[in-house]
Amino acid sequence: MAVHSGADTRVLIIGAGISGIGAAQKLLRQGFRNVRIIEATSRSGGRVKTGRLGGKILEIGANWIHGPSQENPVFRLATQYQLLDDESLSEENQSIEVDSLPLLFSTWLTSSGKKLEAEESAPALEVFLMLLKKCQEFYNNNRAPISSVGEFLKTEVLRISKEEWKDDEPRKLRQAQFSTLMKLECGVNGTSTMDDVDLRSFGMYKCLPGLDCTFPGGYDGLITHMMTELPKDIVLFNKQVKCIHWNNDRSRSSAKEGTCPVTVECVNGETFEADHVIVTIPLGYMKKHHNTLLNPPFPQHKLHSIQRLGFGTNNKLFLEFEQPFWDKDCEVIFLLWEDEYDLQNPVSDMKTDWIRKLSCFTVLKPTERYGHVLCGWIAGHESEYMETLPEEDVLRTVTQVLHKFTGNPTMAPKLLTRSQWFHDPYTCGSYSYVAKGCSGQDIDNLAEPLPLTGSKAEPLQVLFAGEATHKSFFSTVHGALLAGWREADRLVSHYSLSQRKFKANL
Repeated sequence: MAVHSGADTRVLIIGAGISGIGAAQKLLRQGFRNVRIIEATSRSGGRVKTGRLGGKILEIGANWIHGPSQENPVFRLATQYQLLDDESLSEENQSIEVDSLPLLFSTWLTSSGKKLEAEESAPALEVFLMLLKKCQEFYNNNRAPISSVGEFLKTEVLRISKEEWKDDEPRKLRQAQFSTLMKLECGVNGTSTMDDVDLRSFGMYKCLPGLDCTFPGGYDGLITHMMTELPKDIVLFNKQVKCIHWNNDRSRSSAKEGTCPVTVECVNGETFEADHVIVTIPLGYMKKHHNTLLNPPFPQHKLHSIQRLGFGTNNKLFLEFEQPFWDKDCEVIFLLWEDEYDLQNPVSDMKTDWIRKLSCFTVLKPTERYGHVLCGWIAGHESEYMETLPEEDVLRTVTQVLHKFTGNPTMAPKLLTRSQWFHDPYTCGSYSYVAKGCSGQDIDNLAEPLPLTGSKAEPLQVLFAGEATHKSFFSTVHGALLAGWREADRLVSHYSLSQRKFKANL
């Protein structure tokens, strides 16, 4: 009896993001010859998406290499392809330990048009970073005092404020600062509120050493280089998947001998047969389409994990100015609403107050590359609402806020562009987080192949990759890449073991 070899097996990868491309690269290098990627859109890269504003490069999607050091596969690839500058490649940059938000050169502007002095802004920032580190220490600790990160942060800062920040005015100002930092942390986590982030699981995310860096020529240069290493016609674009029929559910009716156990049905009516399918689509899409994506449907425990895990929105607003209004060494401009000292949800009326969720602007540097451009960060439901507004309305509202916070009624950006990840039909948000009530087991459940272990059916019919399936690096590009490699390795190991068993039985 002949044994099916990895070289002959048909592998179909759904999604041409970095997870899918990485999986294809690894399989081809291991001798798999029949590998194809089907992609719903007209481009590769997924949530790596580089755009332009007035001729300047902007990252609409993934922004940084988080932890650019030798442990990071994205950094290693970017180094191999010579896509980074000397500063990012320096040993000094790679060795910097960053446990949470880096202490950048920041400017704090208030809603009364004042600029805080460094000594005024330092206490709240120090307390916030200290408490954030404390949150990470509860990982797998049954004694976590409260269920969510947000509840813990608010409880602790109010306690510290009462005990240590005695004077009324500075206390209110610091609590309002804390509110701004909570909004920023919502963006970092991709959630609408930190009350939705699980305290016990928060520390599961692992920070790699190295100070976050960007791609001088755009993040999409990495995708371009990876794509050039694949066979020319391996990716089929504009193929939206309707349903993955596995366990021969669809194929049993076929009269053909040796029909593959999986059939992928596209919206346009095309079908593709495969021995194995690697699904790399975003968790946001799976949340929205889980009822129709698989036939037979997801097992209950896997479905419950898809529903429990968090997937939120973090958007960017890019503003170009004729001249900068910020200091030369400034790296981030925080917006402090002085009436937000009670640490409650600042948005009561979405139509008028969505802009309050805008936590800060990062200054794009160097100026020679970007010109005078700020990137504003806005997360959560307010961010999703912002996507629905005409661009001129967004520009007008942001300009009004800048007038208010700078005290300069004539200053105005000349151009605006934005990301709109929530309304992208194939992502439905930005990235995953461990929501309240979730644990690493939910991520393991999401990554678990079908059919489940112990089944007598053909093994490894449907495999799952993408950033949301990586327990240490969810929400990152390197997490997505490592997850793609993991599933490719799973297939490589499967066929290697099959061959060994076959030879042993000869």
